[in-house]
Amino acid sequence: MRIAIGCDHAAFNEKLALIEKISDSSIEIEDFGCLSEDSVDYPDFAHTVCREMEKNDFDYGILICGSGIGISIAANKNKGIRAALCTSDFHAEMSRRHNNANIIALGARVTSIEDMVNMVNIFINTDFEGGRHQNRVEKIEK
Repeated sequence: MRIAIGCDHAAFNEKLALIEKISDSSIEIEDFGCLSEDSVDYPDFAHTVCREMEKNDFDYGILICGSGIGISIAANKNKGIRAALCTSDFHAEMSRRHNNANIIALGARVTSIEDMVNMVNIFINTDFEGGRHQNRVEKIEK
């Protein structure tokens, strides 16, 4: 499994911790920045991760900013991206099961690293149900 990850300065330390906690032999994580706590603009990293997902065949993306709101809005401006801001395990599960989300967005200032790890694990291990949800996802894409 290949995962693209990106963040802004508000989530730099959380990104590093998340990479450490979810990396294993079956998960390859590619970090697209930011690379420090110096102030940056989250749309730059959201768009980079989305472009890389499109051209490099990543299975999923993870985006993190202070609240998760801005970075998810920016990501969803990209064709083929369905970024879901998740604040609970239920959100992580349903964003995959019903919406076939391909990016999980998280808020570093509102979510603990333990909760982020749980949500990411649920997100990457939950399959899309398809069926009646497929038509809805297709309408999102139009």
